[in-house]
Amino acid sequence: MSISRGRVPAAPARVEAAADGCSSQAGVAAGRGLLRLALAATSWGTAGAAAALVFRQGQLGPVALSFWRYAGAIVVLLAARAVTGRGWRRPPAVRRVLVTGAGLAVFNTAYFAAVQDTGLAVGTVVTMGANPVVVAIGARALLGERLGRGGWTAVLGALAGLAVLMLGGGQGAGAVRPAGVGWALLSAAGAAVVTLGSRFARDGGADEDPLATTTWAFGVGAVCLLPLAAWQGLWPHTADLGRTVALIGYLAAIPTALGYALYFAGVTVVRAATAAVVALIEPVATAVIAVALLGEELTVTTVVGTVVLIGAVAALAVAEARTAPVG
Repeated sequence: MSISRGRVPAAPARVEAAADGCSSQAGVAAGRGLLRLALAATSWGTAGAAAALVFRQGQLGPVALSFWRYAGAIVVLLAARAVTGRGWRRPPAVRRVLVTGAGLAVFNTAYFAAVQDTGLAVGTVVTMGANPVVVAIGARALLGERLGRGGWTAVLGALAGLAVLMLGGGQGAGAVRPAGVGWALLSAAGAAVVTLGSRFARDGGADEDPLATTTWAFGVGAVCLLPLAAWQGLWPHTADLGRTVALIGYLAAIPTALGYALYFAGVTVVRAATAAVVALIEPVATAVIAVALLGEELTVTTVVGTVVLIGAVAALAVAEARTAPVG
């Protein structure tokens, strides 16, 4: 078989064009993923505020509130599926659903406990500031993602910021309390399990329906929480039951059903630590709500620790970008 000289360059050209096309498609997918994560984080910024208002109104504990959050979200997601008539492409992997559901149960309950113990602003900042650090270390150990010298420096900076924040002290709403910080760190670990589990599914080539994964994961989380919630007290004891139910309904629909559906759709196309960094939109929105609407007061030390912590996480994002594989 003879090959024309004029056609020899055509094959490399086609290969290059195909590579450019794949790169362009990957870039578009990553951009959409980042947008979905940003929208999810924005909705999450209101979740802690809704929880804080529930805690102020009645005797509903963090475990029971987490249970109702997930149970209500399941109803919303199933209703949305029935209205749209959209079926699930394929059932999610059982292992991923179990890990994600358990991680969500720990993350959400511990976060609400942190909000109850140490306030909305501090609880959220510690949770979301520590989360990228845990994710980065976990991604290095479990997924083989490089962290690099800059990344490790950022991790140490985040730990320093957390140490400064712990010295914040203060009185009343917004005071830094060790028990609340401990709950926030546990919450960060639970969130890291969810992020790393999603990344592991992506690296394993899983092509799951985010809506199905979200619904089943909420089901697992609700089942995990039900026994403790029943022991703690499932029903809120408040004179304004209607407002409490409305807050729980909002919590289930917007930052939970919608927020996590967006999150699971976006997290599979971006790097693990990048997803955690984008989620830092949440503490910024939450801090504004805590100070402006809930009357929380932050000490100078707390503010400095917060700035150092978030700055270190931003540096971690830069380190992630530099070590990201090309193509």
